[in-house]
Amino acid sequence: MSGNTYMERELSSQPDTWREAARLAGSARLPRHGLRVAAVGCGTSWFMAQAYAALREGAGHGVTDAFAASEALLGADREYDEVLALTRSGTTTEVLRLLESLRGRVPTVTVIGDPGTPATGLSDETVALPFADERSVVQTRFATSALALLRAHLGEDMGAAAHDAEGALTAEIRQEWVDAEQFTFLGTGWTVGLAHEAALKMREASQSWTESYPAMEYRHGPISIAAPGRVTWMFGPPPEGLGDEVARTGGTFVHHEQRDPLAELVLVQRIALARAQARGLDPDTPRSLTRSVMLDAS
Repeated sequence: MSGNTYMERELSSQPDTWREAARLAGSARLPRHGLRVAAVGCGTSWFMAQAYAALREGAGHGVTDAFAASEALLGADREYDEVLALTRSGTTTEVLRLLESLRGRVPTVTVIGDPGTPATGLSDETVALPFADERSVVQTRFATSALALLRAHLGEDMGAAAHDAEGALTAEIRQEWVDAEQFTFLGTGWTVGLAHEAALKMREASQSWTESYPAMEYRHGPISIAAPGRVTWMFGPPPEGLGDEVARTGGTFVHHEQRDPLAELVLVQRIALARAQARGLDPDTPRSLTRSVMLDAS
């Protein structure tokens, strides 16, 4: 890769930022085993929260739910021991409002890219990842590094995932992926969040038509969009027979079970970048987007 955009340079650094995040996990103040936890974020951070929630609860660490910050069900009738917030910028309005509403009521921990921002003052604890902060509007390495941190805190060895990410950085990008009319991304369990994030990256960077679903839901209507020139991309092992069903539509079914799903997301980021460049788009300044959503207080 040429490294001509912030997005390209930042996504290429992910194996190193994942390793750094994993080293930090041992000392980071993150939710302890056994606590009831709500994980919140906006956009990309919400999708990483979904992945973390499925991983944490699936590993037996305790009840864990994920919410978009604007829709978090954190009233008195739904008790949590701690709320984990994810925010790259530390300035997103919905996250700040939620953190403020929880002060003195529910302990909060925020994983943040820039610690010198308002979210730090509104959180009981923060875990800063300044080495993974970004200049591109299109978020890549902060989100994946935050999830690498959380996976390592759950006891996972991120070494293999980082190695797989290095492979994803040099893997072939097929021209049919660059030229595809449409992408649908699928996942199961924790990779559903990755599927949603993959679709978002394609939309943001290249203005592509993308959709995302839990894999078993794909048969319940969405498969009707599959056709020649369109791609269905699976994160993790596919449900039995799904690849054959997509093939019968004439669409392309892609899955790389040998690669860690988080590293698979790196490959999709590269495809999103390639599609943007093929269309003459600047992925660092996508249409109608800014680095952080800050709403007018009025």
